[in-house]
Amino acid sequence: MTDKNQIMKQKYPIEAGNFTLAGEASGQIKKVLKQLGVDSNIVRRVTVAAYEAEMNMVIHSVGGNLTLQVTPDRITVIAEDRGPGIPDIDLAMQEGYSTAPEMARELGFGAGMGLPNIKRCADILNVHSKMGEGTLLEAHFDIKAR
Repeated sequence: MTDKNQIMKQKYPIEAGNFTLAGEASGQIKKVLKQLGVDSNIVRRVTVAAYEAEMNMVIHSVGGNLTLQVTPDRITVIAEDRGPGIPDIDLAMQEGYSTAPEMARELGFGAGMGLPNIKRCADILNVHSKMGEGTLLEAHFDIKAR
């Protein structure tokens, strides 16, 4: 990819409550980034963030999309869901804070590390949420950073 404006974009639908397919989209993102020859450290960071965003949609939303955008300078993972929204984003960003239902906890999910892990992995993280409508998360990764 030599054109600075060239964008590769792939969208993955995420089904709410489907723990059987959970992780498929982030696995596909990892595969695409490896095929593009992205540095393995960046692939790891993007994959962790994508997985956490995907799981948040499976657990908390009524469905949505995980989108991968790649330019020569940046990788962006966008998680956009329909759902209840996040009432307090600052509180949700705290390690250990979780509103996951008991069913998700019984499966080993919902430890309250999703958003903190995404923030730790991303170079830039933007989270916008509207109660009763859903959440938009954008995690940006500079390809030449770190």
